[in-house]
Amino acid sequence: MRQLAIIPHPDAKITLFSWNGKYLIKLEKGPFEQTYKVSELDLTGEEDVHLLLDDEFVQAAVRRFVGMQQDLQAAFDRHGI
Repeated sequence: MRQLAIIPHPDAKITLFSWNGKYLIKLEKGPFEQTYKVSELDLTGEEDVHLLLDDEFVQAAVRRFVGMQQDLQAAFDRHGI
């Protein structure tokens, strides 16, 4: 796996990788991460990945991080951990 870029964003760490004919878009926030795999054949180049990472996409991912935290906390609560 080859790291192509770290894309600055105030709400999440975004790293772009190339691996096995795919672009991997990894978003991290605290202990959580989301990875999106996009075939290199679906895009004309790395620049297209940057277009995908518009504000609407990133904000949806950030909301998903909130949901992930809530799901994990609910599991802790259910089991008294």
